[in-house]
Amino acid sequence: MKPPLLASALLALLAACAPLPRQAPVPTAAAPAQLRLIGVQALDFSTRYADTLVGGLSGIDYDPVQQRYIAISDDRATHDPARAYTLELHYSVSALEPPRWTGVRFLQHDSGQRFAPQHRAIDGMDVPDAEAVRWLPGSNDFLWSSEGDFRRGFGPQLRRSRWHDGSVQRHYPLPESFTPDPQKRQGPRANGTLEGIALTPDGRSAWLAMELPWWQDGARASPSDPGAPVRLTAIDLASGDALRQIAYQPDAVPQQPLVQWGQYLQGVSEILADGPHHLLVLERAYSLGQGFHARLYRIDTRQGSNTLALPALRPGNHEVAPKTLVADLADLGLGSIDNLEGMTWGPDLPGGGCVLILVSDNNFNPAQRTQFIAAQYLPPGQDPAQCQRMPAP
Repeated sequence: MKPPLLASALLALLAACAPLPRQAPVPTAAAPAQLRLIGVQALDFSTRYADTLVGGLSGIDYDPVQQRYIAISDDRATHDPARAYTLELHYSVSALEPPRWTGVRFLQHDSGQRFAPQHRAIDGMDVPDAEAVRWLPGSNDFLWSSEGDFRRGFGPQLRRSRWHDGSVQRHYPLPESFTPDPQKRQGPRANGTLEGIALTPDGRSAWLAMELPWWQDGARASPSDPGAPVRLTAIDLASGDALRQIAYQPDAVPQQPLVQWGQYLQGVSEILADGPHHLLVLERAYSLGQGFHARLYRIDTRQGSNTLALPALRPGNHEVAPKTLVADLADLGLGSIDNLEGMTWGPDLPGGGCVLILVSDNNFNPAQRTQFIAAQYLPPGQDPAQCQRMPAP
């Protein structure tokens, strides 16, 4: 999800205004894991590669076999064709080097054609809004999600594509409950659907994260209320069947907008497997004039009730998965945080140690930045030098 263009443009102007006190974080148990900043790199807005404008990076993943990252853009074929990039990122224990771009692929529709931009929409073809990407172990394929094209009748989409040419190898049918019905206010909200993907370490299943609550589950978060839970759904990648679904409760929006009735949002922007039974959950918030905010949480997917059969989440009919704060990214010493939407494990540090890589979506807005962040992840109750969190090749 992205703030409206007008709201984003006002961000730079209002940044000089005196901020309101930030709302205190939601109380959580003592953090079982921690982050230590390694380094940050930000791209110029005009950065180009292979005659494309680099921006809108909404998902990132690392392939430990080919030793390459993939980053997917949420460009709806407005600036350039819908696409994904490969890149290299190198870091030491205390510094992150600038990314080096190595390839670009234009995404294809199931028909074999490139996706058309909104103003040249083709019957039967959605205009994609790519938000998450994961390499599939043991192959040259990647799994990616689109938030959907509600105006043309397409809900959220999940596809498996081939890096060689961007062609679709499989289009996963999602459960019927994922089909939006805005008139009845049922199902996912527009621009608030499949924002995150996490592969389990065995590569056999994937968790899919909604960014916002479904209409029937309740209201979105506000500065005064966390709103309704969002749904995280596990699917089997061989059969496509839904295996389990849990409810996750995001925080309230941490800051009031600087102007009355100003835009704000809060939701899940990415998830990442941390071993076979845990997920890291990235919550991203925005308030007009205050900018972006992000917190990282950890959950146990075995906890919380299975909500697959629940048509609506109501108090008393389910238990949310408990979450524990790993880090408020404002406390890492970054200086500022942009619109963080992608997260992956990187190679271990020299001598051992887990590394998280995060990337921000600049919304193709000159007032924002494409920001790469590398941070050491200190796992709970384990030797920091041990890191075996990648899906098996």
